[in-house]
Amino acid sequence: MYDLLVSPPFQIVALGVAGIITWHLQGRGRPNARLIVQIAFFSTMTAILFGNGISPDRFEPEGGGMLLAAKMLWWVHLAWAVIGFIRIYIVLDGRPREARLLQDLIIAVVYLGVMLSVLAFVFGFAIGTLLATSGVIAIILGLALQSTLNDVFSGLALTLGRPYGIGDWIILSDGTEGRIVETTWRSTHILTPANNIVVLPNSFLAKIGLTNISRPDETHQVVLTLRVKPTRTPAFVVETMQQAMIGANNIVHDPAPVVALKGVDAFAIEIDLQFRVRHPADRIPAKNELLDLAYRQCMATGIFLALPSSSAILIDNLDAGRALPQSLQEVLQSSPIFAGLKQEELQKLEASATLRRYAPGDLFFHGADNTPGLMIVHSGAVSALCDGMEVLRLAPGAIFGQIDGIVRQATEYEALTVLEAYEIDGVALVSLLGNHPEIQENLTRHLSSLARNVAATDNPPVPAGHASILRRTVQGLLGR
Repeated sequence: MYDLLVSPPFQIVALGVAGIITWHLQGRGRPNARLIVQIAFFSTMTAILFGNGISPDRFEPEGGGMLLAAKMLWWVHLAWAVIGFIRIYIVLDGRPREARLLQDLIIAVVYLGVMLSVLAFVFGFAIGTLLATSGVIAIILGLALQSTLNDVFSGLALTLGRPYGIGDWIILSDGTEGRIVETTWRSTHILTPANNIVVLPNSFLAKIGLTNISRPDETHQVVLTLRVKPTRTPAFVVETMQQAMIGANNIVHDPAPVVALKGVDAFAIEIDLQFRVRHPADRIPAKNELLDLAYRQCMATGIFLALPSSSAILIDNLDAGRALPQSLQEVLQSSPIFAGLKQEELQKLEASATLRRYAPGDLFFHGADNTPGLMIVHSGAVSALCDGMEVLRLAPGAIFGQIDGIVRQATEYEALTVLEAYEIDGVALVSLLGNHPEIQENLTRHLSSLARNVAATDNPPVPAGHASILRRTVQGLLGR
């Protein structure tokens, strides 16, 4: 019994079993510790094996069952040590999910090699005959699984080429687009904007053209085409659309958006609004916002939108359709806050208003002045600042100011473009609020919603306490 316990094969078997138990106790959350333990046990087993003149790559039928078990455990530990090293270090650019397919293939090769080695060196099987037989079987299986193997090797090519990774947003040449959420041996899973999973075979992705809009970053250019009547010069139209785009909050302003003239004829000036969004999912909100801003800017500056180019309509006199700049009454009526006012009340507000003009960079409406009043943007764009930090951009139709003598703290506003804004007298405003308390209530409700929208955007963070300041004052974007 003592001779059995001190025999090298028994020691190797004991170490092999202890290594398996320790490996499982380490848990999957500690891959480095697992690998160190595995290498330590395997090194000790190797030292005992070769130290006693036992060769694991030579079949010894007279060795007995203990020696067979020792050799088999040695080969198993060799496979696990190699696989542990592969899982930790053979990873493409530190991205294990993208490298999973390649890892799985290497691990399968390691297991196959160890299995054949155990059959040949431990149990004495004739591997040559087995390989010859398996070669014929492999040809048959290859023909039967041709489509599946095509997907597998296409997946390997995509993994090594890395045209995309997990989390990237891609657009295929057939119009399919979405975010990569998973790659497997046979297919790639794409989460579409409609919140559906599209499963595409890897062989299909290897053949079709795709655009990865997540690289080098997720900012994405969008082009919005507009047609306006040629009642103003193209330069004036370009300047007007640039002012509209500067007031947008859902687009990227660095690099600055561009207005490109596509063409001009007797019926229309065609322009492209070229801008970037922060994420592909922001395209629809950005388009909606810019369409609204462009429409308001056209109304404020007397520009008509043109009919589609497919409409065969003869216009005899272009000047007959020249638009007039939008009046303050029209601006107020377009806002859901003031839409319920009577005509005489709108006229009183318009009579008490003064049209102010500011150059780009001008600061105005400082917090030191606590006089009640409102300012309504007629044309141009405004940046709302708090402690020198931009928290929001305001466009035509935006209304901001204060009521009831509430202190606005240190908030001020900066003109981003040539700006025209109506300033409503505080006395007329107080009289209006006294007769219509629902207007003040609606303004407060809009401000609360606006504060939540500001906090949810990717703009620079709002300083602490600013959301509560906004709720207590009448500064915000209305009618958008």
